Amino acid sequence: MNKNLLSIAKILNFHGIKGEAKLGFTKGKEKQVESLKKVFVLKDGSYTELNVSSVRFHKHFAIVKFREFSTVNDVEEYKGCDIYLSKEEIEENLEKDEYLISDLIGLDVYDEDGCCVGSVEAIGENLANDLLSVKDNNGREHLVPFVKQLVPVVDMKNRKIVINNIEGLIS
Repeated sequence: MNKNLLSIAKILNFHGIKGEAKLGFTKGKEKQVESLKKVFVLKDGSYTELNVSSVRFHKHFAIVKFREFSTVNDVEEYKGCDIYLSKEEIEENLEKDEYLISDLIGLDVYDEDGCCVGSVEAIGENLANDLLSVKDNNGREHLVPFVKQLVPVVDMKNRKIVINNIEGLIS
């Protein structure tokens, strides 16, 4: 897989008979989907460039017209395929305090006193917020809610995160 491309959506099905595709995407990313001009689709191990001519929303899905698709059969051929954008393009559209999961993995985690307490191994989620899976220096995993009150500093330049290590969070 190309490490400079990141998945942002999936072609779920066709919509109508004129070659429009129904895309599933992450909730809250409507602006990013709406601004799409050129994307890449991964099919059978290779990437194909697709040009977006229109985007509209229906219920919780994006209805996208690609210039290269003119029939239901064109879309059917790519049903189930992921849609990719370049990492650089995605990073340009990140909002303040928004990060790519791949950029957070491996960051060292420090407490408010400057002591390294572990590193980020994975990112999970629950209904309320994302969770940092932090492996401590003894190899134990701790889940830290990724909220400003507990994670006040994400320093991408120095590749570190500072947490408010309240009692019981990481012991």
